[in-house]
Amino acid sequence: MKMGCFGFDFSNFQSITAFCLLLMLGFSFSPIGCLGIRSFPEERRFTEAPEYRNGVQCPVTAETQNMVHVAMTLDSEYLRGSMAAIHSVLRHSSCPEHIFFHFIAAEFDPSSPRVLTQLVRSIFPSLNFKVYIFREDTVLNLISSSIRHALENPLNYARNYLGDMLDPSVTRVIYLDSDIILVDDIEKLWKTPLSGSRIIGAPEYCHANFTKYFTDSFWSDPDLPRVFGSRNPCYFNTGVMVMDLQKWREGDYRKKIEKWMELQRQRRIYELGSLPPFLLVFGGLVEPINHRWNQHGLGGDNVMGSCRSLHPGPVSLLHWSGKGKPWARLDEKRPCPLDYLWEPYDLYKPKPKSRPNYQRSKILYQHHNLDFSSSNILFGYSNYFI
Repeated sequence: MKMGCFGFDFSNFQSITAFCLLLMLGFSFSPIGCLGIRSFPEERRFTEAPEYRNGVQCPVTAETQNMVHVAMTLDSEYLRGSMAAIHSVLRHSSCPEHIFFHFIAAEFDPSSPRVLTQLVRSIFPSLNFKVYIFREDTVLNLISSSIRHALENPLNYARNYLGDMLDPSVTRVIYLDSDIILVDDIEKLWKTPLSGSRIIGAPEYCHANFTKYFTDSFWSDPDLPRVFGSRNPCYFNTGVMVMDLQKWREGDYRKKIEKWMELQRQRRIYELGSLPPFLLVFGGLVEPINHRWNQHGLGGDNVMGSCRSLHPGPVSLLHWSGKGKPWARLDEKRPCPLDYLWEPYDLYKPKPKSRPNYQRSKILYQHHNLDFSSSNILFGYSNYFI
């Protein structure tokens, strides 16, 4: 069935309701009991995604350098989140055929990179992508314990090695975590300018207490805090970054990050996994991107994973950073209100057709005052076939 293009103005409740109905009627999938994500063959547990096609305004052909390059990790534990993230990127892209995904898979993932590759191809038959094998021993000796065990996964550090792993012809990439969904055209994020000598761009949160990301041992040292010099460092989340890989390679930033990881092994200077080395190297040197591109923290904190609301302002990307993940909370029948925004992109085993829950959508948007209005998002902008 061919579906046309649908434009929605989210400044009024009628459009919101119409959008929610389309999501539920066309893309409503329910979670099942225990995820059992490590049970294979997983092809039986996922529904094939719609085939997304370019809009009429897209160039007929796209050279490699003109593609939108997106890097993500791919592993069996967060597989369900990754598939939903990919689905959201394609669904809201004006030129989905001009997106190229670079997936980083651990060499010893329980399902093997080969099986993960087959799985992605079965869910997204027309997807442009390549899977790279990440040797975990590259970073194992550099990882120190964190406040949450999941943060010690070697794949969390794969972003440090994108400049080495991706083909040299790829000079720019958007890095995305697996627990995100986009509700806007990724090409807008891709076009973010990195001014001067900036290596990465990301939303900054200068109101956050930057000192809490490092231990007292770090701040009491006479030399270590001087790394920031005259910089004015702000917290930023590494789950959404625009990266200039050419400058990254030229400056050997992998080595700079590894230097801090080595020091962490000798002296406890931070507690939070892979983030602090990025703050040490890039804090105060980040190209600030609008906060709409990383509405993070929806997974709660790293201990309780409690429900949280959105930051004020418009939304282009939702990020369930923190302990709580939407697929797990939905499966447990204890979802947070915003988890229902993730559910329409879930491709994990569809439920039987059911009537849309109009009241749920109405309550969700009334209580959270979601603002998509200023983004002029065209949901279903590109043509797609089911």
